[in-house]
Amino acid sequence: MAKKVVIISYYWPPAGGPGVQRWLKFVKYLRDFDIEPILYVPKNPSYPIIDETFSDEIPKDITILKQSIFEPYSIARLFSKKNTKKISRGIIAKEKQTFVEKLLLYIRGNFFIPDARKYWVKPSVKFLKKYLVENDIKTIITTGPPHSLHLIGLNLRKELDIKWLADFRDPWTTIGYHEQLKLTKRSKEKHYQLEADVLQTADQIVTTSFTTREEFLQLTKKPIEVITNGYDVEKHAPTSLDEKFTISHIGSLLSERNPEILWEVLSELLQTETNFATDFQLQFAGVVSERIQRKIQEVGLSNYTTYFGYVSHQKALQLQRASQVLLLIEIDAEKTKGIIAGKLFEYMAAERPILGIGPKDADVAKIIQQTNTGTYFLYSEKAKLKSQILAYYEAYQTKQLHTSAIGLQKYSRKALTEKLAEVLYKLT
Repeated sequence: MAKKVVIISYYWPPAGGPGVQRWLKFVKYLRDFDIEPILYVPKNPSYPIIDETFSDEIPKDITILKQSIFEPYSIARLFSKKNTKKISRGIIAKEKQTFVEKLLLYIRGNFFIPDARKYWVKPSVKFLKKYLVENDIKTIITTGPPHSLHLIGLNLRKELDIKWLADFRDPWTTIGYHEQLKLTKRSKEKHYQLEADVLQTADQIVTTSFTTREEFLQLTKKPIEVITNGYDVEKHAPTSLDEKFTISHIGSLLSERNPEILWEVLSELLQTETNFATDFQLQFAGVVSERIQRKIQEVGLSNYTTYFGYVSHQKALQLQRASQVLLLIEIDAEKTKGIIAGKLFEYMAAERPILGIGPKDADVAKIIQQTNTGTYFLYSEKAKLKSQILAYYEAYQTKQLHTSAIGLQKYSRKALTEKLAEVLYKLT
């Protein structure tokens, strides 16, 4: 008989963006490893991005439990719909914040701990406590952010004889935007205490990065497994490479992910390299901050830049496979070295060279190097970056621009699900 597991997630189709993909893909393959997933998700969520194509990937006949959720973002929109949507998506500008933005951040950080989905905790615990007992289910999984969902697991674990796996797609108190929430001392202490309670109570912890695992090992003695995000092995219609020398970034690009050296290097190459101006195209699929758009305009790249805005996941995959070079950019800060963007693995599967820029000793740099899928530079390495882009361009001109990846199989969604299944069976 298959092992039944209740997965408690905020993000589920029709939600778009990276938050939904991790557990949608796990659920897609769990039955292959004799595990029957049961989803518990909100009935009326406030998703900032919608992508209906994800609904096609939900396995048939799967049990999906839905309960209503109250989210204060709906009230906040009465004051500022634009700013509320930006904050709910994690888009927080450091400079030139309006009074409304500052007020919303203060309220978000100090009145809704750990986040604005906190009001779903109590009704969820009440509902799931009854459901787990009646259906004799002994294992639950919570995935965050939003980290309030881990509080559902925390309460259920304390009240029932069950096993609990807490999955952290991102860190909690060390996440990049945490310091921008204008937290009072008391609020910070509350976050640290809740984080510690979760880490010390869960039977198993899973992280998506090695750095986050090391951070959590300082806070708990509970077992911690790294299960990264990954890519799907799917059959795609043949995609022709772009005729132009396209350098593409897929996904949101927020203000702090602004490698000015890259824009400057591209501007310089336009002026010095023969035919570069004719061949070059810069592409963005996803939200791009106004600050980055201004910088691109300042250095003279606007006429060579295309902004697609948000595109479906299938369109994103198509753009990745057609591009000549794929950009992977992270904030230049110690706290972000453990962030492994989900698109990294899809980039690798697209078999196009990755050009990464980010902090020193980043987990993504190690993966890119180990898999031989691209190059990685620090924000201070302008000369090396310029040399590499020129090398990519010269290879493009001779139709020799490609990658020779190694060891990608362990990052396939099915292989990662098998690893997850092994962890779940050890809990019994």
